[in-house]
Amino acid sequence: MTQSQGSVRVEIYDQSYNLRGSDPEIIERLAEFVDSRMRMVSEHTSTIDSLRVAVLAALNIADEYFALKKKYDAIDGEYIKRASRLGNVLDSALNEVLHDRRAG
Repeated sequence: MTQSQGSVRVEIYDQSYNLRGSDPEIIERLAEFVDSRMRMVSEHTSTIDSLRVAVLAALNIADEYFALKKKYDAIDGEYIKRASRLGNVLDSALNEVLHDRRAG
């Protein structure tokens, strides 16, 4: 993988691409990831058509993405519930302290 004039040259499934982005290291990592997924798919299928391999790899990546997103959303929802409960407990405690100060 080479870099010139703001673009990064990468190899994905034996094809060269000149890609641009804000972080060349991330571009290289993404290209390596896609290349490895395409090679994994090609090892498990009988197709040699690179477009079919790319589509199957994209579906594999999308499946993983949606599974992780579902997991993240569940964790995020739980975090929001807990933060809300803690906020309510703190509000109650603060109101109680303020009420005690005014009464005392």
